[in-house]
Amino acid sequence: MAESLGLDLTDVMAKGALSGEDWRDAVLRCACCDEPDACLYWLHGRDGAPVSESAPEICRNAALFDELQRQMALGGAR
Repeated sequence: MAESLGLDLTDVMAKGALSGEDWRDAVLRCACCDEPDACLYWLHGRDGAPVSESAPEICRNAALFDELQRQMALGGAR
């Protein structure tokens, strides 16, 4: 999901906008998702590309990804 939103989480971590604990928590939220089929549909859509520039509401990491996109647009660290 992060990659499809243009987020390179390794780069985001290097810029200080995401801690290792934050990354771990995001992975755990994703692994516990109740909507994996909806997520896959969103990720691949009808034409193989995400249908939005922000994560869908069903994404347990949507708020995190929105915040990281905002921080990266501002140049990095929080």
